[in-house]
Amino acid sequence: MSCSDNKLPIMGERDWVTKTVNGKEVVDTIYHTIPPFSFVNQNGETVTEKIVENKIYVTDFFFTTCPTICPVMKRQMTKIYNQYKGNPEFMILSHSIDPEHDTPQVLDKYAKDLGVEGNQWQFLTGEKEKIYDIGQKKYMAVVQEDSAAAGGFLHSGAFILVDKEKHVRGMYDGTTEEGTEKLMKDIAKLLKEYEK
Repeated sequence: MSCSDNKLPIMGERDWVTKTVNGKEVVDTIYHTIPPFSFVNQNGETVTEKIVENKIYVTDFFFTTCPTICPVMKRQMTKIYNQYKGNPEFMILSHSIDPEHDTPQVLDKYAKDLGVEGNQWQFLTGEKEKIYDIGQKKYMAVVQEDSAAAGGFLHSGAFILVDKEKHVRGMYDGTTEEGTEKLMKDIAKLLKEYEK
């Protein structure tokens, strides 16, 4: 892919397979994808990968009692939410990394305090191992418990952009205006890729 076609790159590890097409051997690239998942949202409903089927989405990792970067990240994510509110091709998935504390009831209050309505922005909780696994191995984000860190958890401030094929297409610093602005531009660019 050349830079001149102006598409966002596909991030993550990739694999190559050789297959025969029209009698010729060709090498096909298999890109890193986000696997099926199952979490519980702020309404107490089970949410799977089906919720983002045929949508692009932004995901991040946070916890409601975070004393450091989470409040900044949520202010930035609220800008994105307001910019794309009502767009049926766009969603936000925010994963709590403190599921013991962040029950659906806690997440529901947190979402309401941010002014979030409807289903476009999902606040997810579930089994800690599954959240950490998908965060570290699939979304390529820093997510871990750390007694030395403020609040007891260490996580990156990354906002991760995922396309309709479940490929990671960008990572942005969700603690800065610059990172958020770049993400908003790239969401628009990615939505354009899907226009017919």
